[in-house]
Amino acid sequence: MYREYFGLRETPFSIAPDPHYFYISEAHREALAHLMYGINSDGGFVLLTGEVGTGKTTVCRCLIEQMPEDCEVAFILNPKLSSVELLASICDEFGIAYPEGRETVKDLVARIYDFLLRTNESGKKAVLIIEEAQNLDVEVLEQIRLLTNLETSKRKLLQIIMLGQPELQKTLKKPELSQLSQRITARYHIGPLAKHELSAYVNHRLSVAGLGRGELFPPSVINKLYHLTKGVPRLVNVICDRALLGAYTQGEQAVNKCTLVTAANEVYGRTSKDPRKKKIYAWSAAALLMMLAVAGTLHYVQIMRPLLRIRPAVASSTPPALPVAENKEAVDTKSSSRDGAYDSLFRVWQITYDPGDSHTACEQAEKQGLRCYQGKGDIDTLRQINTPLILKQIDPEGKDYYLTVTALRGDSVTYAINNEIRSGDINEILQRWSGDYELLWRLPRDYINVLMPYGRGLFVDWLDSRLASIEGRGEVRSVPRRVYDDEMVKRVRAFQLATGLKPDGIVGPATIVQLILKAGSEGPEPAQTKERTESVLHP
Repeated sequence: MYREYFGLRETPFSIAPDPHYFYISEAHREALAHLMYGINSDGGFVLLTGEVGTGKTTVCRCLIEQMPEDCEVAFILNPKLSSVELLASICDEFGIAYPEGRETVKDLVARIYDFLLRTNESGKKAVLIIEEAQNLDVEVLEQIRLLTNLETSKRKLLQIIMLGQPELQKTLKKPELSQLSQRITARYHIGPLAKHELSAYVNHRLSVAGLGRGELFPPSVINKLYHLTKGVPRLVNVICDRALLGAYTQGEQAVNKCTLVTAANEVYGRTSKDPRKKKIYAWSAAALLMMLAVAGTLHYVQIMRPLLRIRPAVASSTPPALPVAENKEAVDTKSSSRDGAYDSLFRVWQITYDPGDSHTACEQAEKQGLRCYQGKGDIDTLRQINTPLILKQIDPEGKDYYLTVTALRGDSVTYAINNEIRSGDINEILQRWSGDYELLWRLPRDYINVLMPYGRGLFVDWLDSRLASIEGRGEVRSVPRRVYDDEMVKRVRAFQLATGLKPDGIVGPATIVQLILKAGSEGPEPAQTKERTESVLHP
């Protein structure tokens, strides 16, 4: 209803589990790391808990996507079953034949054991994932524990992952389940989005949906949104969707606090004393029920869909190195738009930026084989990055303006502002720099999504070659690795620690950007002199 009004191609805050809209928060990364550790342990249980709507299922799909190819996976969506029914469901998921109508616990366990032995002999692992595990009866939980007794003389034959709401933790504290609790090798409680992540989450979904203009949720509204939702993604989605509908019906160009609060009252079932608000939000109860029904239908269908698939770039290369700065000129505070800064940065990369395009700058860059990266830092960060980037500045009146640094050597800087090339002292720019920067980088050819420990794929070879270059080894293995093993994880953690990143061993965009920057340029060379830079920016 409101998509055309706001210039959106799709509905950005649907609660249906569309992988394209997935935003991986710090909590999701931590949860994935714990689950992957558990998957590669010697058997037992892995536990992931979280409140309703915090993204447990999303993490589960990520886990399935990252799971090694040598894993056989059984997925139980509805565990409100008896012991026999659960064992039969496990057989169904693993493709184990059994005589229907005459099932017994003894027979089903024997068939599962035979399957696990064959799986182990073929060099594979068997993984059982149980969602909504808080619904399991104590008797059924005990039967699941007994499945972990299936083992050889060297290893357990079945790895079990349980996902559930916080009450599952209370259930596992019961004395009769103490043996099961002791076998949990990794556990993690996933919380809601942090306050500082909420703006990025909202803007990510709007960007994927095709937002091509200003902020629909200003910072003050985002702060109120966090207060209303405490960062729970599902609540954020439902309230934002209703708030956009409210803004549309009122003819507003963005969501304001009043509209947001009214939307939240509608979602939470609170009645409003303001008749105007009642009129504005007397809609979509049936639509919400339909969304929930559709989401439930799609939930299991999409559980095995590939997640976070990113189209590979044509070539694997790095951003251009900065050209040498030359003449110095005074730095002024004349405003420069963000569009102008993007135009300058895109020209240095010899790609095209169209401020009139409905797609965001990052989407335009992606279509041309590049990606955006946003960060915060200081002068040491700029010297370390050593690549063209956009700096967000704040003038004496508190207004934002942008400039594109094209060269930095010592204290001399060359930058583009208002479509002009200027030179000056970096310290003058630093006085007004907010600390925010943006740059472009080229996606490695074989990169698919966030690489977790024990993940597989051609990207692992790229990672190995980059690490070898940075470590000064100069050579890579003649036989491809294809497995992100313990030895490589240690190397990545050491690299992350050295570059100020969180040493979690997870290879995501921030780590990739640093790998690209540290290993040297392979990509398009920018102008090497001020004159050449001017010719790029003023063809």
